[in-house]
Amino acid sequence: MTRGLNKVMIIGNIGRDPELRYTPSGKPVTSFSLASSRSWIAPDGERREETEWFNVVAWGNLAEICNQKLAKSQQVYVEGRLQTRSWEDDRGQRHFRTEIVANEMIILGPRDKNNARHDYNNEESLALDLMDPIDIEEHNSF
Repeated sequence: MTRGLNKVMIIGNIGRDPELRYTPSGKPVTSFSLASSRSWIAPDGERREETEWFNVVAWGNLAEICNQKLAKSQQVYVEGRLQTRSWEDDRGQRHFRTEIVANEMIILGPRDKNNARHDYNNEESLALDLMDPIDIEEHNSF
């Protein structure tokens, strides 16, 4: 069997404040929309712009951090995989939703008052946030 690749990397602006909820087993999940635009010069010489909207879902520690740190219009980098869910409504009609399941998020802007860049992923992020106040830059040498 051959291995496939399902990896998405998006830089965009958050379209709505993240919404945190919990599964029946208590696992946190946060969802938000992300807009990414591109522009080009059309053959007629006019500048065109197109915005693509993505649904993003984060689970576990990353879900809690997204809910705490992100807000509408903020610029972020999100890395994850595409997933398409399907369900049937009360009338028996089938629906599909494709979303990015995030496993990493980097806040790009606006920067905080210390001008720090914050990188978060599912394994390490919550542990850093729960420690005593630290200099994030010290732990993320770039």
